Amino acid sequence: MKTIYLFIAFATIFISCKEDFLDTVSTDTYNEENFWKTESQLVSAINGCYAVTLNFSSYKINIDNVSPNSYNMSGQVQLAEGKHDPSNESWFTSVWDLNYRGIGRVNNVLAHIDHPDLVISQTIKNRIIGEAYFLRGLFYFELVNLYGGVPLILETPDFYTQKNLPRDSKEAVLTQILKDLDEAARILPPSYTGSDIGRATQGAALALKTRILLYESRWVEAASAAKAIIDLNRYGLFKKAGNTPAQNYRQLFLPANENNQEVIFDIQYSSPDYTHSWNLNLDLQLNIAPLPDLVDSYLASDGKPVGESGVYDPATPYENRDPRLHAAISIPGYLYKGDLIPDTKYYSTGYAYKKYTTYEDDVKYASDVTQSPLNYIYLRYGDVLLMYAEAKNEANDADASVYDALNLIRERAGMPDIPQGLSQTELRNVIRLERRIELAGEGLYYNDIRRWRTAETVMNGPVYNSKGALIQTRSFNKDRDYLWPVSLVTLEQNPTLEQNPNYGK
Repeated sequence: MKTIYLFIAFATIFISCKEDFLDTVSTDTYNEENFWKTESQLVSAINGCYAVTLNFSSYKINIDNVSPNSYNMSGQVQLAEGKHDPSNESWFTSVWDLNYRGIGRVNNVLAHIDHPDLVISQTIKNRIIGEAYFLRGLFYFELVNLYGGVPLILETPDFYTQKNLPRDSKEAVLTQILKDLDEAARILPPSYTGSDIGRATQGAALALKTRILLYESRWVEAASAAKAIIDLNRYGLFKKAGNTPAQNYRQLFLPANENNQEVIFDIQYSSPDYTHSWNLNLDLQLNIAPLPDLVDSYLASDGKPVGESGVYDPATPYENRDPRLHAAISIPGYLYKGDLIPDTKYYSTGYAYKKYTTYEDDVKYASDVTQSPLNYIYLRYGDVLLMYAEAKNEANDADASVYDALNLIRERAGMPDIPQGLSQTELRNVIRLERRIELAGEGLYYNDIRRWRTAETVMNGPVYNSKGALIQTRSFNKDRDYLWPVSLVTLEQNPTLEQNPNYGK
């Protein structure tokens, strides 16, 4: 679907307000009077909804800088240190606006899907309806996950009637999200071919539903939704014959293997028009720098913590470790981009992410590639297996299928199986660590520590680099910081909105 964003962008953001000047209708530009006529125009409109997700690159993986996984010396500082307020973090405004932009575009598509002049096949019409419901669910989920209840808008954008809408309850918004996703799962196709690869599928709707139910601790429902994906027999963990475990894990995130069997839904970038700067951010500017707290959490290769392992040697602390460590993180003294990494290169924390860069370990590059078209994987099968295992365990139903799901991931990683017969608490600890390691650098750990209600513990205290030097002191207020504030800009635009607790007026 790299071609999906070749669309007429402004055609997706019409609003219903207009003026009549002798009822003259322009014939050389698109407007409400001449746009909603053909199948290609409607496809362009839904493509414009997908295009909003391209801007997720500005915050999705950076958000782990507000977790024990990574650090940014020049960004997210106020949020990480608990010094944020409704006016001093740009994300509070931009993330709100971005997702409502997507919601407005989706609602506009749905409002015109039955336009009397529209000529479209029923198959394409149904598909676009399903895509629209999926995307609206995604945009609203991004909002309620961070802000709680938000205004629930299901009509075409109209500034004059919608500018002062109050917040709906989180429960009301979640009910609508799940309704949208159920309908999307019912009518979306199981897969696509050709230039349509990358569009929302039945599996994508089920996977997003699983994530939402998991985040809401609706364990039995989450396990059922995850099992429905597993039972599709359409997805699997990415592996190639002849690869080492580290190569399998690393190559899952390289351009050559995009749209592989593990990817359920990703955000499709393409060069030269739709790129991001993650190569620059991760490898040169170190804006998302792994912390020793993350590096130290990787188990030894025998499956034991480094303090208990018989194969771990503190004199060579990066040897005999979970292969995902070197697949995800660049460590001084090891090969990357065709050279051994010098000890002074990663001045921020001592480490850098190679995951979500486009560089190979053993290839020497003539120059740094600052702009990247690498897709961002929003939902993948490895996460579905982890969500299934967590939901089953939290529902106190940890049968053999839970161990099977976890061991599929461990086997791909080259790690020993999970020992059988663990208590619910022991298995919970295994699953939470496995999520941290398997999904490191994917922007999910911040959400995990919030929904587990562990952020108040792990996000309070000093943060050190690999040399033991203090680089930040973090603070997390359990009575405030589990939700973001509604930004001052947003409140000024809509005074009807209520602020989240303990952020002032």
